[in-house]
Parts: sequence; structure tokens; C-alpha cells
Amino acid sequence: MNTTTRPVLPRLLRHLVITLLVLLAVLAAMVLWPMQPPPPLASIAQAARRIDTSGLPPLQQLAARDGAALAFRAYGPAQSQRVAVLVHGSSADSRNMHRVGLALAEAGIAAYALDMRGHGASGPRGDVPKVGQLDDDIADVVAELKRRHPGAALSMIGFSSGGGFTLRTAGGANGERFDRYVMVSPMLHQKAPTARPDTGGWVKVNMPRAVALTILDRLGIEAFGHLPVLAFALPPEAAAQRTTMYSYRLQLSFRPHEDYLGDVRAIRRPATVIVGANDELFRAEAYAPLLEPIQPRLKVKLLPGLGHIDMVVEPSAIGAIVTAAF
Repeated sequence: MNTTTRPVLPRLLRHLVITLLVLLAVLAAMVLWPMQPPPPLASIAQAARRIDTSGLPPLQQLAARDGAALAFRAYGPAQSQRVAVLVHGSSADSRNMHRVGLALAEAGIAAYALDMRGHGASGPRGDVPKVGQLDDDIADVVAELKRRHPGAALSMIGFSSGGGFTLRTAGGANGERFDRYVMVSPMLHQKAPTARPDTGGWVKVNMPRAVALTILDRLGIEAFGHLPVLAFALPPEAAAQRTTMYSYRLQLSFRPHEDYLGDVRAIRRPATVIVGANDELFRAEAYAPLLEPIQPRLKVKLLPGLGHIDMVVEPSAIGAIVTAAF
């Protein structure tokens, strides 16, 4: 009897080792899964060309707590007691918010359009050092602006993915650093009722890699967080000016938290969502019934006849943003 049972344990160990090796091989294959950018989205590219950058202020820099240089553009009176922080959309930089900055300046509001880290002139494009890095950065930006404008009222205005990050800020640990929040056509979550498949063709997710990195992250393995998992529908020539891909770390940082409705419920300051009724990337009609019932501080404004990029181009949209800012 002993001679027949003795091999059982080695067999079990062998099976366990083989199973583990197979799982590791599958995980490695998922991590190495190649990126395949989506075809260029002509409607967004054409609309983006309408952003007039004449009169663009020069880039300036401030130092983040880790010593990194964060780039921004300043608009309006240096001594204003109303200050707005402007956050661009995915793949873009501070130029994306230029027309908004000019309009705020005309209204006597000091505006600071940021190159969020991982974009433009703020660090290597497409990545950040850690998940949550942008939360630290926005706190550092606010500290600098409070030094420049003591006692000023602060508003945060974000467009598209920047609108999603604005929601993350409003409902997160930095939520009381600003007095008011304006989310323009915000990206909420890929499973939200506002979402279209692949964000209307704008984004393609490397799903095998994203799943593998999520598993590794939950196991405490962060060594592969720099790998890209999102690609944007940009033409090849855009690489010189835009951020064409996001790493695992950046895509988790530049968006609401996973419980995005928890962010909405946690808002402690007045907030406005402004969206064009003809938005190509998100379902505009879904914002109000989703958000207003769970957050009385938040109001949704739907602008008829306007698409996604129109929100930072068209005078009617920009006027609505300025009105909501303070």
C-alpha cells in the first residue's frame, strides 16, 4: 500500500509546477501582447484643427514635490482674485484649452492651462512615475497658485479626460482645494451609461496587456506599469505634437477612480457638467439622469448642436464655461 501512495505527492507537486508555469507563460504573453493603434478618427482630427492657437502664451514651469518640472501657460491678470486651473483632454496639452484661457482672461479671471504630467512639456510623454502621480501634481499646482494669488477663489475646469480627472479631484482627497468644478464633456468610465464603444473610435485598449498588468498590480508587482495600454486614433504625423499612447500608470491616473459614482457622491463643492448634445465620443443625454439624482451639488447643462471638440472651440460653449467657472 505504501508503495502505491508514495508517488502521489511528487505527482501533485509536478502538476502544480506545470500549472504555474503555464499560467506564467500566459501572463507573459498577455503582457507582451502588441499594441495596435486604432485608425485615425477624421472627425476629431478635423475639429481639432479649428483650435486657433494665435496669441498662445509661452510655456512656464513650476517644480513638483519630486523635483519634476510641470509646464503651464498663464492667462489674464496676475493679481486676480479669481483663478481657474485648466486641464486638457486625452493625448493633448495646454494648447487644447487656449481659447478657454483667453475667454477667462477677458472676463478678468487668471487662468493657468496645464501640460499634465505625461503630456506636452511635462515629463516623458505617455507615462507617469506612479499611479496617482497627477493627484500629487494638482496639489502642488494649487499650492503655487495660492502663493501667487493669496485669498483667491479657485476653480478647476477640465475637458474630456481632463473632465474625468476633474471629477476624480472633486470627489477625492484634493476635493476641498478648489471652490468650484466644471467638467466639460467628461470621460466617466468605459462602462458608464455615457460611454460609447471604444469612446466612439477614439481609443483602443490593449485588453490582454491591461488585464495582465491589473493582475500583477494586485499581486504587488509594479515593474511593468510603464507599458502602454491605450492608443489614440491619431495619424502618424501627430506623434511630434501629441501623446499617442498612455501607460498603465497614466491611464489609471488621468481619469476618475474606478468607483466613479463614488467620486460623484463625494463631491463637496458646487460642480457643473457641460456637454454638447451632438458629442461623438460620449452619450450626452445620459449625463443628467446618471449624475444629478445622486449629487445635489452637481448640475448638468446640455448645449444643443455641439460636438466634442466644439466645446473648446465654439463661442457659445466657451461662454457657458466662463459663466460656470465662478
